[in-house]
Amino acid sequence: MKVLLVNHFPLEGSGSGIYTKNIASKLTELGHEVMVILPEHTNISKPYITKSILFRSEANKGEKVDAEFNFPCFTTHPKSNNTFYQLTDEQMHQYIDLMQIAVDEAVATFKPDIIHCQHLWIAPYCASKTGVPYVATAHGTDLKGLVLDSRYVPYALEGAQKSKKIITISKQVDYEVGEKYSVPDSLRRLILNGFDESIFNLKPVSRKEVLASFGLPDAGHVVSFVGKLAHFKGVDLLLKAAKIYEEEVEDVMTLIVGHGELYDELNNLRRSLGLKHVYMLGHQHQEKVADIYNIADVSTVPSRQEPFGLVAIEALACGTPVVVTNGGGLVDFVDDTIGSVIDEEDYEALAKSIISEIKNPDKKAKRKRAHEFAMKQFSWNRVINEVIDVYEKAINE
Repeated sequence: MKVLLVNHFPLEGSGSGIYTKNIASKLTELGHEVMVILPEHTNISKPYITKSILFRSEANKGEKVDAEFNFPCFTTHPKSNNTFYQLTDEQMHQYIDLMQIAVDEAVATFKPDIIHCQHLWIAPYCASKTGVPYVATAHGTDLKGLVLDSRYVPYALEGAQKSKKIITISKQVDYEVGEKYSVPDSLRRLILNGFDESIFNLKPVSRKEVLASFGLPDAGHVVSFVGKLAHFKGVDLLLKAAKIYEEEVEDVMTLIVGHGELYDELNNLRRSLGLKHVYMLGHQHQEKVADIYNIADVSTVPSRQEPFGLVAIEALACGTPVVVTNGGGLVDFVDDTIGSVIDEEDYEALAKSIISEIKNPDKKAKRKRAHEFAMKQFSWNRVINEVIDVYEKAINE
């Protein structure tokens, strides 16, 4: 099978980027031919074919690019703080044209059997113009975009409604796709996201050595957060919680991994709260993130709204219990056997749950349960088989 994957983001730095990379890697391992279209600052090389639409950044000054603005996001990305909503009408139409040209060229040269688009946004619209059967995955942030900028609504709706099948990654996303895009149940398929078990797994790493690699001292306990530094991720709530648990737990350190538009604002909040053991590490590659999960006592996802929460699955796979909010898809799989669920916006409950996980006398058994749960329920070997089934049915309709 020849599969063309189209995404609005690079292969790292966002949930949909990692999702695309995992699908491309698994399909390639299974002997399928894969091509990926994505925005980037430079051309990249992978075991599969990649076509980069080049956008301007500080990293490629003076080099030839396709667009003289950085690629847009729904919220933020480690490589770009530009958003779809900030684009001028001229830039928006240039973005759509560049995506259409890339898709048309890929169809003409690669000749895919199926196109798989990420996000119910511009990519499915472009695929709809090719005559090739296509499916799309709704990741949740596209649903936010639909509300925030009406200019994209006609493209998003047309692309969604002409799709052979829409994959949804959580029960909440599945419901909202049906409501906001008028997509019937028969055209939706819920396939919970998966993680890369070759990276996120139990690792015999030393806490002291991992912390030293960031220039940090050893610590008795570690709390982690991984994600975009955007309002909906609730990092400000974690900082307020840290003010409480730093006073109640001796020798505890908080590691915040990620970048985004709120980096400076959150740093200022950290300082104003007088937090002495909270470290903002910026964006890190997945292998480093896995090391951090492995040394953490607990990982947090304090989101105000979270379509799925892949970072929670990755933490669990590394044997790290998670504290999450009930704002979105996280409640689909987290319970008190592998972590805890709190109300969104409740930083006092967040602090209390973090303290409970750190002091849990059943910690070793809980870590084992967390790892086994992730490996059994969310392995990409399970996900890719379900995705291929969607492809085959779309092609043979």
